[in-house]
Amino acid sequence: MAIDCMTNIQTMSQPQKQHQHQQDHKEHKEDEAPLVFDASLLRHQLNLPKQFIWPDEEKPCMNVPELVVPLIDLRGFLSGDPVATMEAARRVGEACQKHGFFLVVNHGIDANLISHAHSFMDDFFEVPLPQKQRAQRKTGEHCGYASSFTGRFSSKLPWKETLSFQYSAEEKSSTIVKDYLCNTLGQEFQQFGRVYQDYCDAMSNLSLGIMELLGMSLGVGKACFREFFEENNSIMRLNYYPPCQKPDLTLGTGPHCDPTSLTILHQDQVGGLQVFVDNEWHSISPNFNAFVVNIGDTFMALSNGRYKSCLHRAVVNSKTTRKSLAFFLCPKSDKLVSPPSELVDESNPRVYPDFTWPMLLEFTQKHYRADMKTLEAFTNWLQHKRS
Repeated sequence: MAIDCMTNIQTMSQPQKQHQHQQDHKEHKEDEAPLVFDASLLRHQLNLPKQFIWPDEEKPCMNVPELVVPLIDLRGFLSGDPVATMEAARRVGEACQKHGFFLVVNHGIDANLISHAHSFMDDFFEVPLPQKQRAQRKTGEHCGYASSFTGRFSSKLPWKETLSFQYSAEEKSSTIVKDYLCNTLGQEFQQFGRVYQDYCDAMSNLSLGIMELLGMSLGVGKACFREFFEENNSIMRLNYYPPCQKPDLTLGTGPHCDPTSLTILHQDQVGGLQVFVDNEWHSISPNFNAFVVNIGDTFMALSNGRYKSCLHRAVVNSKTTRKSLAFFLCPKSDKLVSPPSELVDESNPRVYPDFTWPMLLEFTQKHYRADMKTLEAFTNWLQHKRS
């Protein structure tokens, strides 16, 4: 979910804050000439608007080594085979201690549903911009259509469009995705809404299974995290990266760690996901039969820092639109993110304070642009706020 930050939030004095605010406002004013990310026009443009050009030290490198990501076969786990389940939990634990990324195959998700979820993206992103703007994401909110982040930031903008919506696994909210999409986009999006409602239901079920494996791998039992996320309030995001004539100058998504708990990503065949491991960027090749899974900051806190969230980004290309489906698992709003007692002892004292997911979400939407230090900055901000 993005990069950059408000520096030293916890130590900045009032006069410094005032000066910083005036400076930010001034810079924003200078760049305020209406910048609209209209992919139908920008995809052909040879000269990129300066807001999309990233600093030299952050510009992408296209030819990076491929990351060898563990391929976890879920067939035995889903069929109740205890030996296969233990092996899957062991391999998930290994991946999470190393870099927090792994692939799952034989996951039980209908291949037709995955194909429909990809193809229906065109029904939204290929329409003219004014139609997409019916779902325009409001400042400070995380749901809706975003054409890059032109309304929120004025530099290092990502070369992408997104449509994000909330999902709830609570029984009373069984049509929340369909209702939101139809109410926002119009009744002609009924089938569109049904596809993503079904897809989110499937992702929620898959994520609960992965939570069982994570619980086993950490020694707290398969029920611990499954129950914690049973009535999850999650986020679904459709990512659409149009071609860019100067892909070496910009990024589809800047380097960041996901602030959420668990991300389940499905890539199309184009490729563009890169992960920072052992001090260099690596690519994760597309595999249409697999989901890419990674740990987010909220689960890192829930595991008391045992499992790490990992820095990643997306690059773009000059020829082909890239699409991906990202399901961000988040706990129910009133759940306290606090590690199980088994993960806290003299050798492993508490690393992060208790918090709820809405508190971290508000921090990333209103105070901080998610990067590799989001959880650290959030902890400092929270402690300062509480003191």
